[in-house]
Amino acid sequence: MELALIGLIVILALALAFDFINGFHDTANAIATSVATKVLTPAQAIGMAAVMNVVGALTGTAVAKTIATDIVPQRFATLELVGAALLSAVFWNLYTWWRGLPSSSSHALIFSLVGAGVAAGGWGIIVPKGVTKTLTGLVTSPVLGFLVPIVLMALLSWLVLRHMRPRSVTRNFRWLQIFSAAFMAFSHGGNDAQKTMGIMTFALSAYFGAQLDHVPLWVILSAAAAMGLGTAVGGWRIIRTMGFKVVDLKPVDGFVAETSAALIIETASRLGIPVSTTHTISTSIMGVGTTKGFRKVKWQVAGRIVQAWVLTIPVCIVLGWAIHKLILLTGV
Repeated sequence: MELALIGLIVILALALAFDFINGFHDTANAIATSVATKVLTPAQAIGMAAVMNVVGALTGTAVAKTIATDIVPQRFATLELVGAALLSAVFWNLYTWWRGLPSSSSHALIFSLVGAGVAAGGWGIIVPKGVTKTLTGLVTSPVLGFLVPIVLMALLSWLVLRHMRPRSVTRNFRWLQIFSAAFMAFSHGGNDAQKTMGIMTFALSAYFGAQLDHVPLWVILSAAAAMGLGTAVGGWRIIRTMGFKVVDLKPVDGFVAETSAALIIETASRLGIPVSTTHTISTSIMGVGTTKGFRKVKWQVAGRIVQAWVLTIPVCIVLGWAIHKLILLTGV
């Protein structure tokens, strides 16, 4: 077997490993609120999220094409570049998982790719359009994630909640939250799994030395399966942070947070914008919390989450750059 083919196989395996880690790292995005409100047991929530992540991953490739073509042009693709980006993103994901910080797997991958691309050919090979699209999602998704739940909660309170007894609100929204959690898991799969599809397509372009204008079916299916398996494993450290340490949640709160975040993520997926599901659901939970009163949100924990967001971009650019240089230096 030729050395380049072995390299490709290793890179594809690493990409699926990243997807698997992404699944258990970001499981909390879909299920933390439903577990915290006791609408679902942990086992039920993880099982539902795993299935819906797979279903969502099969619904489009717009985000995958952004990753495969709009960050670093395919003509500059090399296996060393892809490998460096993936190693950087995997390292950061595992570190933030270990620390219990809901950082963005999406931005870890994208800006690791930027760092590796700079190491390979300088800033001139980076595609401004793709990075701008990513940064737009980085800024707008958490802002909308914070604001949309406040508006939705106000509408619900005016149209529905003021006419219902508290016990009826809890009973009815327990059922509705199951659907909102499934929608959140579906949207997560639709945006996050596509990033792995994109990096795998980028690796195939590097191996074959040709630009690919579509994502192969086997890439779509394997990425969906890897994310589903990762989700099934679960990420309890982050679930505790997201579901229990930011704000005390009730079923109506979980429904509003999940529905708001899922709508934002699903819209971004259709536009080909790689957003952070973690950023979006985190700020949605904070937004819901502020409707109970500013002091109801545990802002110290929220500050740790924001710290992880801020660090992800520069750390992953540097990591991607350093690992690429190390690979070339050692001849791995």
